[in-house]
Amino acid sequence: MPRPAHATILHADLDSFFASVEQRDNPQLLGKPIAVGGGVITAASYEAKAYGVTGGMGGWTAKKLCPGLIFVKPRFEAYTAASKAVFKIFEDTSPLVEGLSIDEAFIDVRGMERIAGTPAEIAARLRARVRDKVGLPITVGVARTKFLAKVASAQVKPDGLLVVPVDGELEFLHPLPVEALWGVGKVTAGKLHARGLMTVAQVAELPEETLVGLVGKAAGRQLHALAHGRDARRVTTGVRRRSIGGQRALGRRGPKTPEALDATLVALVDRIGRRLRAASRMCRTIILRLRFDDFSRATRSHTLAEPTADSRPILAAARELLAGVMPMIEREGVTLLGLSLTNLEDADAPQLTLPLHEAKAAKLDAAVDGVRDRFGGASITRGVLVGRDPGIAMPHLPD
Repeated sequence: MPRPAHATILHADLDSFFASVEQRDNPQLLGKPIAVGGGVITAASYEAKAYGVTGGMGGWTAKKLCPGLIFVKPRFEAYTAASKAVFKIFEDTSPLVEGLSIDEAFIDVRGMERIAGTPAEIAARLRARVRDKVGLPITVGVARTKFLAKVASAQVKPDGLLVVPVDGELEFLHPLPVEALWGVGKVTAGKLHARGLMTVAQVAELPEETLVGLVGKAAGRQLHALAHGRDARRVTTGVRRRSIGGQRALGRRGPKTPEALDATLVALVDRIGRRLRAASRMCRTIILRLRFDDFSRATRSHTLAEPTADSRPILAAARELLAGVMPMIEREGVTLLGLSLTNLEDADAPQLTLPLHEAKAAKLDAAVDGVRDRFGGASITRGVLVGRDPGIAMPHLPD
């Protein structure tokens, strides 16, 4: 695929979204360090981030880092409404919008210069409209590829605009740390640093086969391409999710009993199972994700013989996975429990004719989902969850 000749891809990213909505709606919080959440931080303002406060951090730890931190209770209805208003502006800017999350999207503006101006002018106008109509700051990176546009926006946060010129892509990219490359997390960065590779330029100097030997075939090829500014992916619309999931931060304080962890798992299955059915999807694979006290992570997965949207086999598989990692949890402690449903298929596919017992279970799930849709998620609760904190249901793009 030939490379685009112009920088026409925008990466638009709302700044500290949840915290910005709180500061917008309560001007007394403007300019102050705030954290959305309590026991576990859901989001932090830039004023709080300056002290080292981050999402997923325990409230007690955050308060130690920032004694003046102000805690704000999450208002997910407000965040969802703000996201919808911003996406309406995105979709009014261009028909090619690829949502990444409720506060982030790629927007392709190629071919619009005659009617809407240059990409830089379109980006500046978008930022002004989001500020004027929704009252939120937003950062936009503009580049020839999705990768460079996203890197550009990250470099000018908060509330910035950066255009990467086509003839200056490598000059922009190569001085950046290796962590700027997609796919370079803590583990991969450690491998690169151990070889003395600190910047993207140093990665670009290595042959592809050397990177493959260092981090694996797929990752090595990707790093080699990205380090040279190559990314052939186009902005796409209407692509269905490849997975549906959720997670629960558990904090670092106190033991996590098997009963408490099971209740958390039940709540996650109920929540994401409801989303699965609302999207008319079925899953084959269940993935359990854990984060431990030392910030290390582990995943376990199980693939079912047949796709399903029934909560019962999903929960049974998830419980089996959790039982298998209980020795690790008891030894290392756990701070986050997550569950993802993958290998999704459309529930109305002709080949997916359900057995009678599964069809009955599907009708029961649908009836329960209908009551919850009408009267709220807590209107019907499993007995094991009565009296327990159900956790936070994060807003998300439609499935």
